[in-house]
Amino acid sequence: MKHIAIAIAIEIAASALLAAPVLAGEHAAHHGEGHGAAHAEGHGAGHGAHHKTVSNKVIAAQRKALAKSTKGKGFGPQAPRDIDAVEGKNKRVFSQAPASTSMNLCNIHFHKNAEHKAKDFSIYAGNGNGEGYQSGYTYDKSLLSEAELAPTRHKICDSSHSTLRPGDTIEVHYVYSTAQIKPGKGLGSCFNKNIPKQNPQLRVETQVYVLVHDKHALSFKKLTKFKKQGGLYQATGIPDNTGTPVQYAGSTTGPGYNETGSPYQVTWSVRPHVAKVNIATVGKWCKKNAFEENHGHGVRNLVKNKKLLSEIH
Repeated sequence: MKHIAIAIAIEIAASALLAAPVLAGEHAAHHGEGHGAAHAEGHGAGHGAHHKTVSNKVIAAQRKALAKSTKGKGFGPQAPRDIDAVEGKNKRVFSQAPASTSMNLCNIHFHKNAEHKAKDFSIYAGNGNGEGYQSGYTYDKSLLSEAELAPTRHKICDSSHSTLRPGDTIEVHYVYSTAQIKPGKGLGSCFNKNIPKQNPQLRVETQVYVLVHDKHALSFKKLTKFKKQGGLYQATGIPDNTGTPVQYAGSTTGPGYNETGSPYQVTWSVRPHVAKVNIATVGKWCKKNAFEENHGHGVRNLVKNKKLLSEIH
C-alpha cells in the first residue's frame, strides 16, 4: 500500500523519491520505525480491522522523544499545528514560498481526519493506533442532519486502516512546487526528474471537508480539478468561501515524524472553515484519479511544543 503524507525527501533522498515516491513520514510509520512503544500496545490486524487505541502514555512518550531528538539540533518550525494558536518560539527562518498561482500543482491527496486543528475542526478523534491512524481532529458531526449521516450502500475509499463514512472529516493537501513538473503520482511528482539534487520551494494549500450523504453537496471531482493556466498547473476547485487561509512556516508531516523532527521546509496555507462534500464523489475519486490515490492517509501528532512552532503573523 502506498502511504503518502506531506513528507518529502530533498537533496540525496530526492532521487529515491523520484524512483519510488513513498514519503518518509508515513513510510517509516508503516514499517514501525521509531514507534516501539506504540507497537507494544498493539493494534488490530487484517483488512478493515478495528485498530486498538494506544494509551495517553504512548502519545506522551512520542512527544517526549520528539522534544529530545530536536533539542539544540537547529530544527526549523514543524507542522501540523493549531492554527488558532499564533504563538511560536522557533527562530529558524526560511524564505516563504511564492503564491500558489506562481507555482505548479504537483499532487493532491487527503488524510483521514484533519492533521491541523481549528475552531471548526477541534474535536480530538483520539490517540488512534499510535502510527497516525484513527487520530487527528474532526468536525462536530452532531451539527449534521440525519439524512446527511445516512449510511452508504458500499464501502468508500476502503483500506486496511480505515473506511470513509458520512460524517467523517478529511484534510486535503493541494501540494505546489516551484519545480518545472506536471501533477502526478506521489510527492515525487514535485521534483523535476532532470535535476537529481534540486531543492524546490513547497507550498500546501489546505482545505478540511466533512463528508455527507447528499448529492447536492460539493463534488470532489470538481474540488480536485486542475488545468494549465499561464504555463502553470493550477487546482481550479479549491473553495474560496471557507475563510482567509492561515499562513505559516512549517515542515513536512506524516506519523513517521512523531518522534523525530522533519528537516524539510513547507509554507502552509490552511483554511479555517470546513466545506461539505458528497461522500459518493469521494468514493469515485478514490477509484480513479490522476494521482493514483485510493485511501485516506494517517496524521502526525499535532505539534504543541512552542520551541518547534513558528509565530503566526
